[in-house]
Amino acid sequence: MKKSLFIFFIFVVVCAASGYSIFKTMLRLPDTGQTGNYTSTFGEDSDYLINVPSFINNSSSIVVDTVTGLMWQRIDGGEMTYENAKIYCDTLTLGGYTNWRLPDCHELFSILNHNRTNPAIDTLYFTKTLAEYWWSSQRQANDTTKVWVTNAGGGVGNHLKTETISAGGTKRFHVRAVRDATAPISIPQRFSNNGNGTTTDLVTGLMWQQVPFADSLTWEQALTNSENLNFAGYSDWRLPNVKELQSINDETLINPSVNQTFFSGVSVKKYWSSTSLPNQTTKAWYLDTQFGITTYDFKTRAFYVICVRTANTTIGINQNGQQNFTREYKLYQNYPNPFNPVTNIFYFVPKSDYVTLKIFDLSGKEVSTLLNEFINAGYHTIEVDGSLLASGVYYYSLSTSAGNFNETKKMVLIK
Repeated sequence: MKKSLFIFFIFVVVCAASGYSIFKTMLRLPDTGQTGNYTSTFGEDSDYLINVPSFINNSSSIVVDTVTGLMWQRIDGGEMTYENAKIYCDTLTLGGYTNWRLPDCHELFSILNHNRTNPAIDTLYFTKTLAEYWWSSQRQANDTTKVWVTNAGGGVGNHLKTETISAGGTKRFHVRAVRDATAPISIPQRFSNNGNGTTTDLVTGLMWQQVPFADSLTWEQALTNSENLNFAGYSDWRLPNVKELQSINDETLINPSVNQTFFSGVSVKKYWSSTSLPNQTTKAWYLDTQFGITTYDFKTRAFYVICVRTANTTIGINQNGQQNFTREYKLYQNYPNPFNPVTNIFYFVPKSDYVTLKIFDLSGKEVSTLLNEFINAGYHTIEVDGSLLASGVYYYSLSTSAGNFNETKKMVLIK
């Protein structure tokens, strides 16, 4: 199946999703991690690589998400009540840091991996525990007895606080602390009405239809109709993956759980994502906008469709290595990845600059400097010979002398 690679410039996730001043805590929205192909119809999750999940084990107790910039507790804090989870995070000292907190549900959802099941999380970085759910900091808008949580199956839901064992229930709700590696930035508003039937999420770089398709569609139909959409002068619309779809949910709203000032056509319905269940491939994830639950159903069911495109579109390297238009510094995924033993790394600089390109191992130790010199503006390719490296996962990082750009991508070497 043909793969296209799209990369957008700046992305952050916030828990509030309305038109007032908010804080952004994440640099970019990670992909779901889904790589499986479950249909011959183009447009499923794995057909688009945007920000491939990338983690570094900073220590035995801390994981750094190089996509979002957040720092996470590697081994969750165990089962406890919601109230104790908040106290636990607020008083935690870990890795020499004391500014840990309970994550909001968007942050918590960002580390899930939808190529995995039970738990839907990368256990190479996050230690597997007995957790069935993980607490977020947010309660349901109209019912403070319920809290938003992620679950080990890969979804987001609103659950009673009393369901956990410590509160007299039968399920295991665990806590995982997060901290901001850099200070969150305040921005004046979340969305912008473009005046052409589209809304741009100013903190995600995503552009959305304001009014979804009128008719409900099966999952396969949803993929086809989204790919064929030509609307508001754009033809690169697609069906959003489950993390993109969940990003527009506003936990302060219900019936529907999205901001209707900017999504005037969205009502209380179920909306398809492009993400399949890897262990039940006849099913796909959807968002229910009554409260904002993210769950799944059979692909033959007829649900509704709201399309998305990358507003700050930067088309990178497709499977054939073709280079396309960009406007900013870009570090593209290396091709091929995994490689054996040679790979090409593609990058673009919009103006001549002093550029450094380095490779790091999983521990964060620098293993090679590929580039450290003044580079002329334009597209560039550098070949990496892996013959001197051991098989495993590495990270390559592009930075500039002015410090105005730094991006890291994952590379896998198989011998």
